Amino acid sequence: MRREVMSGRKAAPLPYDTDPLFADAVARAGIGAWSCDVACGTLSWTPGVYHLFGLSPAERLDRREIVALYDEESRLRMERLRAWAIATGQPFAMEAQIVRHDGERRWMRLTTDVVRKGGRVVRLHGIKQDITEDRHRLETLRRQAEHDALTGLANRSVFETRFLAAPAADPRLGPLAALILIDLDDFKQVNDRLGHMAGDACLRVAAERMTHMFPDAMLMARIGGDEFAILVRAGMAPASIRARAEALVAELCRPVPRGDAWVPLGASAGLAFIDDPLRCDPEVLFASADAALYAAKAAGRGSLVTRSASSMRADDPAGEFPGMPTLG
Repeated sequence: MRREVMSGRKAAPLPYDTDPLFADAVARAGIGAWSCDVACGTLSWTPGVYHLFGLSPAERLDRREIVALYDEESRLRMERLRAWAIATGQPFAMEAQIVRHDGERRWMRLTTDVVRKGGRVVRLHGIKQDITEDRHRLETLRRQAEHDALTGLANRSVFETRFLAAPAADPRLGPLAALILIDLDDFKQVNDRLGHMAGDACLRVAAERMTHMFPDAMLMARIGGDEFAILVRAGMAPASIRARAEALVAELCRPVPRGDAWVPLGASAGLAFIDDPLRCDPEVLFASADAALYAAKAAGRGSLVTRSASSMRADDPAGEFPGMPTLG
């Protein structure tokens, strides 16, 4: 492929036209140039683009087959932007995911500019750069920033940002059915008597049991040393949610095997239901669940107490609302 020159003079050869070593180096760096004739759809690629798509430079390029290698979301967005560039003459850039013939998924940064003739766009051209490793590094950093290193659950910051700090009726929250807050009973004694390694083992097992019991949770987070939160999606009957929460508490009260010994584990939980799945005040819901958890621990631990986020009335024997608690 050669550079378009609108003056009509012959284009000077580019480095990858004359120097195979340069072409190979650029290809290995995951960078390639491309062009497409708007009228007939004919594609021209440098070796780097063939390398990115896992194709041989000897293969014939068919635009329809190449576009089919884009994942659906990237393909739809790319085609919309392409049509917009042809209609307006404006360049664009985007990140896209492709699925190569060998099944490997790659990410690329696509930049597009236009060539006009007689006031019309006749050619699109630009650069395609492999950014797969960059995306993987960013995803790793994101997971490290958003997940608790010990349990693998979301951390407190994510819980606060995505739920507690969200405004009421935020569409990103819903539809929600309930919030469960869980506190491991007498956990400090496990650390004091058996050491922090035993305590860490209990926390990991507790997280695994929660994930097993609520695999469809909207969000599951470790919000304190031995405190956890589970946001339950709408669609399940309240009685079913309560039954599953009770089963979870029973599961969390089973001892944890460690070597030839067993480490005692216990848990109490507060469950708060939402009357309207599409409208939720996060602070009120959290306060209701925290009050229910407070009542469960006061009632003897190892139990579940349920409240309604709208009525703020307790259904536990203590019957006292302890006030508006805060996270922490």
